[in-house]
Amino acid sequence: MLADTAYGKSGVRLVQVARPGDRHTIRDLTLAVRFEGDYDACYTDGDNTDVLPTDTMKNTVYALAARERLAEPEHFGLVLAEHFLDGNPRVRRVTIDMREHLWSRITVDGREHGQAFIREGPESRTAHVRMDRLEAQVHAGVADLVILKSSGSAFAGFKRDDFTTLAETDDRLLATALTATWRYDSGTAYGPAWHAVRRTLLETFADHESQSVQHTLYAMARAVLDGIADVADIHLVMPNRHHLAVDLTAYGLENRNEIFVATEEPHGVIQATLRRS
Repeated sequence: MLADTAYGKSGVRLVQVARPGDRHTIRDLTLAVRFEGDYDACYTDGDNTDVLPTDTMKNTVYALAARERLAEPEHFGLVLAEHFLDGNPRVRRVTIDMREHLWSRITVDGREHGQAFIREGPESRTAHVRMDRLEAQVHAGVADLVILKSSGSAFAGFKRDDFTTLAETDDRLLATALTATWRYDSGTAYGPAWHAVRRTLLETFADHESQSVQHTLYAMARAVLDGIADVADIHLVMPNRHHLAVDLTAYGLENRNEIFVATEEPHGVIQATLRRS
């Protein structure tokens, strides 16, 4: 018997250019749509009567975006989910996943250009909307936000066994590609809230005297919950992008904690979820 089913459309690319005067704006999204509902007959009997084509899902993204200027991805996700639920009685739940690719303006002669942009990579803004017949949940986040601090990070006093070779340190580079996802309470101003969470994460990372990645991760998440009432819970993933001091003694040189080799694999992965009690 069928235990669980879902279907949808992934990798839908949407770029909208708003052209008010000579200062244009860009919203650049990649979206995924997923339906969960009573579609067993499609699988067991080949009956497509109630199956909305995934190509129609893609077309709907463009059609609804054309009706109005995109505001925030969370709001657009809610609009899409409500539209799909209204038009498809067999759907129990619609999920919309969005990744916004960020662009900033190119500066020419000290002034921001109105129609020329540069991609801010690899960081992206994320949003996740899940709506059923009773309620909607809205999550937001950042992905691949690469950050580094050159001091204020230590790792010592850890458990050792027969295979431990790592040396303790009270002064190391701390680098990560942060992925953070948080859930909003209702009535949120999505744009200002997203910027506030991102700013809080970065400021806490910079100022925190870290005893481990875990220590700093907790401080960052705690600062968001303490400072931004609209956030109900937050999940952080922080891979430890190791920067290893290079041994220069073979060259007759001393490494004064200045020369490092950056490695991507293998790497530690630290994650946690904090929510309001």
